[in-house]
Amino acid sequence: MNGTNETMKRTPTGTAVGVDDPYEHVDRCDHLTNDGRCRFAFERPLVDPPFTEARRADDFHCPVGSDRWHWSDCLHFRSCERQRTCRRCGLKDRPNAHRSDQRSLLEEHHLSYAEHPEDPPHEITVTLCRWCHAKVHTSWARITDDVNPDPEAIAAAEQRRSEELAEAAFRTAADIEE
Repeated sequence: MNGTNETMKRTPTGTAVGVDDPYEHVDRCDHLTNDGRCRFAFERPLVDPPFTEARRADDFHCPVGSDRWHWSDCLHFRSCERQRTCRRCGLKDRPNAHRSDQRSLLEEHHLSYAEHPEDPPHEITVTLCRWCHAKVHTSWARITDDVNPDPEAIAAAEQRRSEELAEAAFRTAADIEE
């Protein structure tokens, strides 16, 4: 399952990020609209005028969507996953709206780190539970490992589920008086 692989990407501090190629874990750019246009060029034309002009000349079509570019070719590419499930083990988030002091079960995990200052500042993130996140950063665990949720993760999720059920329990006035 886990093996030593020297090609796995790392953070600037040297910890593993759990993938060889961050772009393999991208479904689409956050700026790509459903009709294949680049929202970045349309909404922020002054950030990169030459880029905007090129997109405008092509009716704002995304060159990646039309297979002329790879995600890594676009200077303004970004892909931030907003799943409510851990990509590695499948643990579902159980937020607690009434307790702001509780840490989320899920965290954003960055896959992309610029190796050189001239590299594009691409942001690529996936959602991992806290337990998988720690394993990926502190070992050779991979995002694509076929694993079940950690027992501690299951216990934390079940504790939150119990709290939700207790909050939702309905007690009539007759029950309270007894």
